[in-house]
Amino acid sequence: MIELHYLHGKPVSKADLRTHNSDFIVQEILPFAPTGEGEHHLLHIRKDGLNTADVAKILSGFAHVHPKEVTYAGQKDKNAITEQWFGVRIPGKDTPDWASLNSEQLTVLSSSRHGKKLRIGALAGNRFTLTLRQVSDMEDVIARIEKIKQTGVPNYFGEQRFGHDGKNLIFGRQMFAGRKVKDRKKSSMYLSAVRSYLFNLVVSARLCEHGLARLDGDSVMLAGSKSYFVAEQWDETLLNRLAEKDIQLSAPMWGRGAALPQGEAAEFESKVLAELEQDRDGLEHAGLSQERRPLLLEPQHFSYQQEGDDVLVIKFALPAGSFATSVLRELFDYEDVNDREFRLRQQARQEESMLK
Repeated sequence: MIELHYLHGKPVSKADLRTHNSDFIVQEILPFAPTGEGEHHLLHIRKDGLNTADVAKILSGFAHVHPKEVTYAGQKDKNAITEQWFGVRIPGKDTPDWASLNSEQLTVLSSSRHGKKLRIGALAGNRFTLTLRQVSDMEDVIARIEKIKQTGVPNYFGEQRFGHDGKNLIFGRQMFAGRKVKDRKKSSMYLSAVRSYLFNLVVSARLCEHGLARLDGDSVMLAGSKSYFVAEQWDETLLNRLAEKDIQLSAPMWGRGAALPQGEAAEFESKVLAELEQDRDGLEHAGLSQERRPLLLEPQHFSYQQEGDDVLVIKFALPAGSFATSVLRELFDYEDVNDREFRLRQQARQEESMLK
């Protein structure tokens, strides 16, 4: 893995993240309301200390349906408190007593029937409430928050996309080299890791070399959509639209087909990815097509509250597919306490097995 460029310079403040599950709160934003009718039951669930697969298994057993009949819009961390939507297809049956599932780790906040299956990605976004502890330079962090409100942060895929120690990226490249992966979910996860790595690489290189400057031939995206067009030359009209955030600069989500930018922008992206031919070919042969993703991520409804000298609570909303860690990395040189404890347990197990 590479060290990614910081838009606002590397943070100077240290901080601890996820000392407790309640320090990382996520609430999914559903883009529609349940209809109240249909064979699909939409459940709004708060979970604490359970991952998405754990809850899906609980729902499958409780409703006596095949695991494939339980769906969700997004994966959420185990070591957090998250409010998440699940769908359970129960055709022609009475409504289960969902409230009887409530426990210390799981609470059914609401339930309603719906006419359509809940699918992966069917989210408008997520709201985050994050508590950082042992903040060493509060003044620097608050100054950075104000900068981020104005310009955003690099829209990097977070480290969780790549797995512990980047293993998803490693396995993806092994798959391109001929390793067989029968599990379709795993192969999809590995493909996503490689594609995300290329995106991060281009974004980091562009911000490092050009900052927020425009390039002739940029493939620009209409704000709030996946539509794009080529800015062959940046005239006053396009510059005004960019300043007003009607359009956004973008970077590649690699796949087959001609590269979407032209001219200077195309040359730059080609230069950055020139030595990653195996990655590019692997993604193309997997059937993925060229797409674009915004270069920058702009958190919405960003606010903060200081508690004492060294605790800061920050709140913001992000569109679906974005990573809260990409915001955090521009604010703090933080350490994930839960991840640190996981690594210590892993090291202890390795040492114990060596002694046997």
